Amino acid sequence: MIESWTFEPDNSAPVSPDSVPAALRKRIAGNRLETWLTSSSGRSLAVVTNTERAMVVLLDGPDDPGEHAVTPGAEGWSDGFVLSNGQDDEYPDEDTVPIDEAFRLAEHIVRSGHWPTDATWVSDR
Repeated sequence: MIESWTFEPDNSAPVSPDSVPAALRKRIAGNRLETWLTSSSGRSLAVVTNTERAMVVLLDGPDDPGEHAVTPGAEGWSDGFVLSNGQDDEYPDEDTVPIDEAFRLAEHIVRSGHWPTDATWVSDR
């Protein structure tokens, strides 16, 4: 079964993979730096950004610690990852990816249900 994905909390019609990068850009331009997509199988995809880098997390369900994309060897820290509740997080750059890579990863996950083979990610399970 192929999953369909919707943006939360909109729960509107399923999004097409091709529309994901533009939708994320639009949300970021509107200062919505935390985006959640939910799949028809109950999985969740989070993209939290500071507009330059993003934390991309894939969860199998509500209690799953999930997996997140990484940039091995990246040095430094970035802040400004503002959640919808106002919390402002800071992450090591190694635990985030450049924003364009986040768009690519999100599109691929919505299209196929898994990380691209050339992506680097770690399990938080």
